Amino acid sequence: MRRVVITGVGLVTPLGASVRGSWSRLIAGESGVDRIPETLFDTSDLATQIAGIIPDSTTQDGLDLSKYISTKDLRKMDRFMHLAIAAASQAIEDAGWNPSSEASQNRTGVFIGSGIGGLTLIEENAKVLFERGPNKVTPFFIPSSLINLAAGHIAMKYGFKGPNHSVATACSSGAHAIGDAARMIAYGYGDKDGYADVMIAGGSEGAICRLGIVGFNACRSLSTNFNHSPHQASRPWDRDRDGFVMGEGAGVLVLEEYEHAKKRGARIYAELVGYGVSCDAYHMTAPSPEGTGALSAMKMALEQARLNTDDIDYINAHGTSTQIGDMIELNAVKALFLDAAYKLSMSSTKSATGHLLGAAGSVEAIFSILAMQEGIVPPTLNLDNPSDGCDIDLVRHQAKQRKVEIALSNSFGFGGTNASLIFRRI
Repeated sequence: MRRVVITGVGLVTPLGASVRGSWSRLIAGESGVDRIPETLFDTSDLATQIAGIIPDSTTQDGLDLSKYISTKDLRKMDRFMHLAIAAASQAIEDAGWNPSSEASQNRTGVFIGSGIGGLTLIEENAKVLFERGPNKVTPFFIPSSLINLAAGHIAMKYGFKGPNHSVATACSSGAHAIGDAARMIAYGYGDKDGYADVMIAGGSEGAICRLGIVGFNACRSLSTNFNHSPHQASRPWDRDRDGFVMGEGAGVLVLEEYEHAKKRGARIYAELVGYGVSCDAYHMTAPSPEGTGALSAMKMALEQARLNTDDIDYINAHGTSTQIGDMIELNAVKALFLDAAYKLSMSSTKSATGHLLGAAGSVEAIFSILAMQEGIVPPTLNLDNPSDGCDIDLVRHQAKQRKVEIALSNSFGFGGTNASLIFRRI
């Protein structure tokens, strides 16, 4: 099995449209959650009126899509594709990877996940169909909505002709994309070393629209009690949590075979050493009460990495701010790590960004890597009154200086799908 390292990262989040901007606001304890602007859509009749929305180009570190996509092409893509291309472009530039030979292009692939895909264009075109008739639906509707087209557009932009995949595992999509892409590098076929030497991998989501909010409200997933204090709405493990806050964004990493990265003198952020996957096989939307699926994914990641529980310094929790899920994850960590749980730090960065759905796992993987690079773990905001059993270090309110050699990032999704990633400093 070949070693897989990270040589580039890219972020667009509710905290900012760059890695440095998002990270600096996260560490400063700032929130990217706010009221949904009237210019986006009317929320006056909705139970939830807040979300984590990426700042636009009129604000500091806002998203200027014209830097990444032509005006003509913007109209042919859904929002989640825009965000994926922006984050991937940052990561590719950060890695300094611009293969010109056909051989190198054939050994570079793309693997981008999304939980929902083109929901905003589905909503728009359904409205056009019913109000204006079938002849007014855009011919770009289907290719603009397909989840795999995010990876397709990135490949077309850069000429990457290697494996091109997508994954849709709800809120663990970004983490699964990273783990599965790493396997494309690590494991080969016949006498070949890997299917690729470089993989552009991550997740993207841009589903903040009326249909998205109404859908999650209907299954009672979203916070509804903090419409007038949005910064306080996402509060993992706090007694007053009442659901997650929907967010949008993308996180993309450049994964590379270790010797390949060394040979070209690439900067290496970290090594991906563990990947665990499991299923609760329990319920459509609720995790198994015993946390067996979460525990199994973490245990598998540790075993693949050949690590013990006391080797983990930091866990970036799935921690969505739901009444049931938060404590199930925490108890799973305590059940697996035992005494070692009281030596590590664990936080939920969703307290600052909201829940980015299919992008959450990849964004949080990057935050975990940056925690190792910077020697500081991000805080859990709004953890004012911890629930019973919150007796480990959850990094309440403020970032914490801490040496992090090894970090674990958890992602869980509807359908009981689970993914755990472990990164090590190198």
